[in-house]
Amino acid sequence: MAVDIVMPQMGESIFEGTITKWLKKPGDKVERDEPLFEISTDKVDAEIPSPSAGVLKEIKVGEGQTVPIQTIVGVIDAAGSAAPAPVPAKTVAAAPAAAPAPAAPKPSAAAPAAAPVAAALVSSGSTGERIHSSPLVRRIAKEHGIDLSTIEGTGAGGRISKQDIEAVIASAGAPAVAAPGYSAPATSSRPAPPPAPAAAPGVSGGQVHVALETAVAREKMYFGNYEVQPMSTMRQRIAEHMVASKRVSAHVYSVDEIDMTKVAALRAKSKDEFEKRYETKLTFMPFFVKAAVAGLRAFPTLNASLDGINVILHKEINVGIAVALDWGLLVPVVKNADEKNILGIQRNMNDLAERARSKKLKPEEVQESTFSITNPGTFGGLFGLPVISQPNVGILGLGAIEKRPVVINDSIAIRSMCYVTLSYDHRVVDGAVAHQFLHKVKETLENWSEPVL
Repeated sequence: MAVDIVMPQMGESIFEGTITKWLKKPGDKVERDEPLFEISTDKVDAEIPSPSAGVLKEIKVGEGQTVPIQTIVGVIDAAGSAAPAPVPAKTVAAAPAAAPAPAAPKPSAAAPAAAPVAAALVSSGSTGERIHSSPLVRRIAKEHGIDLSTIEGTGAGGRISKQDIEAVIASAGAPAVAAPGYSAPATSSRPAPPPAPAAAPGVSGGQVHVALETAVAREKMYFGNYEVQPMSTMRQRIAEHMVASKRVSAHVYSVDEIDMTKVAALRAKSKDEFEKRYETKLTFMPFFVKAAVAGLRAFPTLNASLDGINVILHKEINVGIAVALDWGLLVPVVKNADEKNILGIQRNMNDLAERARSKKLKPEEVQESTFSITNPGTFGGLFGLPVISQPNVGILGLGAIEKRPVVINDSIAIRSMCYVTLSYDHRVVDGAVAHQFLHKVKETLENWSEPVL
């Protein structure tokens, strides 16, 4: 019996995924729930388990290909006797809704809402025609002010693919949300630079001029010995989110310095017993999380998000903690951080970080953050100016904790000092509130009183 392997929907707002690696090849035996392939989406990288035991009969979507959810990416022979099929070099299975669009029926008030599909039909405001595209394509078009009715889709049934809209953005000289990688030799003395994208339908003369200027700039960029490395799927997603955040939020930064001597002494005294008793290491991060919680309770404007002209003040305090990976960055979320003690926060953080590195995170574990913390100090950074993680309105950046001479009561003393930076969205948060928040964080850490054992 043949069992289809489909691209799963890893969260309500995710409509497509990229296969980054097949963990099995055609002909391999697989067990039910055994990791089968890895995917990368807008929210998380994850291993996808096998839906059935048997033999992997066919791979329909190769590594590096992006397809809508519910697309069949492979087939398992549950009987385990089918001969393996070769892996296509660069083929993508057609989306379930890839057939030519039928004439649009008249809407019915009693008709139930349709479930999300791989390719949705939307109406063009300029022509009134129905346009075959995915939610991701429509979002990219909206962000770049592109009228989808001006684009000729190359997908089945005239569907506008992500590659189609990226070509339009690239030809207009604008930064693409997820630029396709260039193929080039691993190393070269003076290979020819990649050609500039061809003009796409709907591009104006001014856009062509910009595209030509971009091509000239690219010619200047490629010189001498160089290596071209296509951006990974995760790197493309990070780029998309960072550019969107800088475009959406009015970033302002405030910096303060905190005397961490008391916390450092407490941690040094307790860390061995803490690890022995609870079988987990004690880091500085849960202290900063607790201090941030105290600040968010005192100044809830920073525990908010913005929806149009409405400020949403969240009742839960869910703190996103940036985790650096060998292949990118993820921000898993410590849910209800205000309800946890030092041990609870440390265990939760360690579990999330470990599963982030092994690609075992669930989509909901990187969603619903209300505030974020990033720690460049781990790598020796004095301080940084982090980009706000949308839809938050604030992110706390932690510098390295190091001993420095400071003046205390007109005397010079050696203290464990740390710079902290608050990046905040000035559309919602005023400078006075930002500095009051930082002062509360500083006050909490410098006068720490909560036991850790």
